Amino acid sequence: MTGPHFPFSHPHRLSTQLWNGCRIGLLGGSFNPAHEGHYYISLLALRLLELDQIWWMVSPQNPLKSEREMASFGRRMASAESFTRRHPKLLATSIETELGTRYTAKTLAKLHKLFPQTAFIWLMGTDNLAQIPHWRDWQKIFRTTPVAVLTRTSYAMGVLNGKAAKRFRRMWVPAQKMKAKLDRGETCWTYAMNFPHPASATAIRQKKGWLVTDDDKSTVVSKRNRTGNGKTKEKDSRKENSQKESRRAKEKTGRS
Repeated sequence: MTGPHFPFSHPHRLSTQLWNGCRIGLLGGSFNPAHEGHYYISLLALRLLELDQIWWMVSPQNPLKSEREMASFGRRMASAESFTRRHPKLLATSIETELGTRYTAKTLAKLHKLFPQTAFIWLMGTDNLAQIPHWRDWQKIFRTTPVAVLTRTSYAMGVLNGKAAKRFRRMWVPAQKMKAKLDRGETCWTYAMNFPHPASATAIRQKKGWLVTDDDKSTVVSKRNRTGNGKTKEKDSRKENSQKESRRAKEKTGRS
């Protein structure tokens, strides 16, 4: 595979030709926050599939996750970039925001249309293989795009007996044969039995308070001032006006 010269430019609608002939892995997610586990499986996929590049597609908002638990897009993008800058073949991108898509199947459809000469491979952990039947148009993903599933700690055992794995069992190939299939342009999927990495975004949020920032606190305080505290201020204002009216009435009576 031959691709654009380093350094890679960020993928966007006008950079289509730069990626012609490339084999690109797509690692989508909230990255809330990004962590060593994302980096670990990316390096594994680069080596296993001989990818030219992996795009970390930071999702504007995962439809299956609560907005209350999500850090701002800017913070999550910065978190992803703090890892991708370590390796020349990793790139954090906001292209999903530019495309205006929220669902993976639609994102992939638009990417295939915009980058017709680029070979995309969808990368995901075993946690997503277990959850993918809940995604919109999830079967289109397997039918249109090669998929590589990499082991995650809590979901490694028994995932091949799940709904998605059973539904597309005939398209499954051993990891060592995946590259040959990709070279022939065939759509297939594989499950890499790699040693799992223990990092977890959920654990990081719980231990380090990922979502608690000064900006978040300011937003909460501002919101409270517009609601609960605002009502208190309004009540105090009415009380103060009442006292003023009472004093004016007494002064008027005294002058009379």
